[in-house]
Amino acid sequence: MTTHVEFSALMPCDSKELYRWHTMPRAINRLIPPWENVKIIEHPDTLGSNSKVHIKLDGFIDWKLRISELKEGESFTDTQISGPFFSWTHKHNMETINGNHSLLVEKIDFKLPLLNGLLGPLFTKNKLEPGFNYRFRVMNNDIKLHNKYKLKPQKILITGTSGLVGTALFDFLSSGGHQVYKLVRKQAQSEDEIAWDPEIGTINPKDLEGFETVIHLAGENIAGKRWSSKQKEKIRASRVNGTKLLAETLSKLDKAPNSFICASAIGFYGDRDNELCDESTEHGKCFLAETCKEWEEACKALKRAGTRCVQTRFGIILDPRSGALAKMLPIFMLGGGGTLGNGKQWMSWIALDDVIGTILHCIATETIYGPVNTVSPIPVTNKEFTRIISKVISRPAILPAPSFGLRLALGEMADALLLSSTKVEPTVLQDTGYDFAYPDLDSALRHMLGK
Repeated sequence: MTTHVEFSALMPCDSKELYRWHTMPRAINRLIPPWENVKIIEHPDTLGSNSKVHIKLDGFIDWKLRISELKEGESFTDTQISGPFFSWTHKHNMETINGNHSLLVEKIDFKLPLLNGLLGPLFTKNKLEPGFNYRFRVMNNDIKLHNKYKLKPQKILITGTSGLVGTALFDFLSSGGHQVYKLVRKQAQSEDEIAWDPEIGTINPKDLEGFETVIHLAGENIAGKRWSSKQKEKIRASRVNGTKLLAETLSKLDKAPNSFICASAIGFYGDRDNELCDESTEHGKCFLAETCKEWEEACKALKRAGTRCVQTRFGIILDPRSGALAKMLPIFMLGGGGTLGNGKQWMSWIALDDVIGTILHCIATETIYGPVNTVSPIPVTNKEFTRIISKVISRPAILPAPSFGLRLALGEMADALLLSSTKVEPTVLQDTGYDFAYPDLDSALRHMLGK
């Protein structure tokens, strides 16, 4: 017995533009729900008749699909060649409603290998429905962002593309029509990769010619290891020395880039208790604050060369695949979550989709320069964060982690990352008209967890 399901959503563009978005490089990567263990092994740079997609599910299940029945501006179909289903046919229909909107209808017919008549509806409800709801939200927001800023295609260079933000940003900008390259700390293995070694200070200036925007995200993971003196110096050097090398090299080119977007962090402010910090607030006096100050100052050579430099002071970036949420989520799912310390410390956070949206906003808005607080407009205390995540995943959160225990386990890092209070407002983003897709924690968590 074949199970037939349909999912539909209104999109903020006509059907031709919607179809074109599906043909863009790496658009498919933007549609993978973060709670699913899915890896794209092979996919075409653009849609083509009989082109193939190879996906790895849960680390070991191969799923191969063929693209067919392409009608430009109207529809296309993907059909299973081999994989976990007995059969699978998925038709994407697009119909213009008016000049600014279209209706996307996804029609799926599938058979499961066993007991399809009993398991089909349950599979649809538990697996397909949350995934398609996620896809529609991402697609809607991505298209809306690209349409809002209407950037002409640029040649863009990104460092740190193996990390959470860099990976998402590479896919997002590529699907927006930009020519995006990666600056990687290894031997270049594809045409879109350029090699450098910030640790020993080597980079080929000729490889950096012609980029209009450079986005620098690379740096040692601050929560990867316990903070010894050696690890702290590695964290500092990876940010300060790497940024200085890149900025000085770019500044000496025949034509320096128009924009240089460099990561920083709200660690710049240090532990501020209940003080509300904006971009004009002075830096703190702790290790992270001093590191961030040096990090931002490392762009000086490019500023002197006339490049517009922006320092995105990231808050806690939320996504279940990496970072703070990835570490907390398994504990909360087992019912072992709870407040950290007294729970009164402020957490200034931001959803990953808003991180890439704010970076696009900074690229497109030429009046923005200097520090930009990249955080949601609604910070929460740790106690409130704990309550909301517990509610979203329907698990109790009754096991607090006392301050002394965190300090015993993590040392100095506990105070800097878990117990410090930093209440930050995104003044520059709000004053320049950035529209947050997920301003409140509840909607952000439900989006990224499929709830």
